[in-house]
Formats: sequence, C-alpha cells, structure tokens
Amino acid sequence: MGPPSTVPLRKPATYQDLVALPEHLVGELIDGDLYASPRPASRHAKVSSVLGMDLGGAFQRGRGGPGGWWIVDEPELHFGKDVLVPDLAGWRCERMPTIPDVPFFELAPNWICEVLSPSTAKLDLVRKLPRYARAGVEHAWVVDPIHQTLEVFHQEQGRWVLLDAFAGDDRVRAPPFDAIELELGSLWLETPAT
Repeated sequence: MGPPSTVPLRKPATYQDLVALPEHLVGELIDGDLYASPRPASRHAKVSSVLGMDLGGAFQRGRGGPGGWWIVDEPELHFGKDVLVPDLAGWRCERMPTIPDVPFFELAPNWICEVLSPSTAKLDLVRKLPRYARAGVEHAWVVDPIHQTLEVFHQEQGRWVLLDAFAGDDRVRAPPFDAIELELGSLWLETPAT
C-alpha cells in the first residue's frame, strides 16, 4: 500500500474575486464558491421590471396600496461570508426606516424574489433559497417565466413552506403583498401569433 494521495485544496473565492468580475456579470459568493451569471435576458428582465413597478408603486410609494416597504432591484446582500443578489428584495420600513447609502446590505430583507433562468435556476433553488431562510428572510417568491408560474413561500424555523402557487393569467394576492391584486399575465412575454 502506497502513501496516501493528497488532493490540492482549492482556495475559497473572496469578495475581491467578485469585485474583479466584468461589469456584465452578476457575482455571488456561497460557501467560498464564486458564481458569475450574465445579466438577465428579456423574458427574465420583464418579469423583474413589471413586478418591481407593481410592488414599488403600491408598497414603496403608496400608490394604490398601503406603502410601508422599500422594494430594491438586485441588491447585494451580505450574510456572513455569503454574498447573494436576489432579483428583487423588500424591507419593511419599520425595520429599515431609510435606505442606507451603502454598497451592500447586511440587514436581511423581509422578502426576496428570484426569477428563474435556465442558467441560474439550480443556483437559485438549491444554494440560495436555504441561505435566505437561515438569514431570517420571512417571505420568498420564485417566478418561472418559461412555465409562467409563481410560487409563494413563508419561512418557518429556517425552512421554506409553500403557501400557494399560481400560473398563467391568474390574479394573485400573495403574502406579504396580499393587500393588492397582481395580474400574473402582465409578467410574461407576449407569444407572437402564429
């Protein structure tokens, strides 16, 4: 029997590695691994933009809704050594009275939304969602623009519990934004007539 083989140890990625990424990539750090994703394509961007406008108007600006929230597009969140970038995040104003002038947020949001893309779905669902729960995020929405679905989760004791799921042109009232009705169909790219 020969000597034990050695496996070279991989050096964990650092925040400097993330900052060094080209501007056209979104970088995230999870357990010392660096993930770099391209900016979202149109299907993904439309979902995030429309959802941000609908929720931002009603919950951040108080137009047609109760206000009381900060809705932020692609915030950089730091949870210990992990750096995550959800597509949207929201903080109740009672927890974060003003948006601080900072390069990243260390206070976990009350709500996050991940819009799935074929290249990032596994990362979003398997690596990121559990970290959001452990950080204390209370609500998570997962939107799949290809299958035209919205899944609504609530965090209980560090685990996600599916509260409801919607599809297609459903009209949606979903926590924590159930004070208004959302038209799910407005999120999807129009299918060209054939």
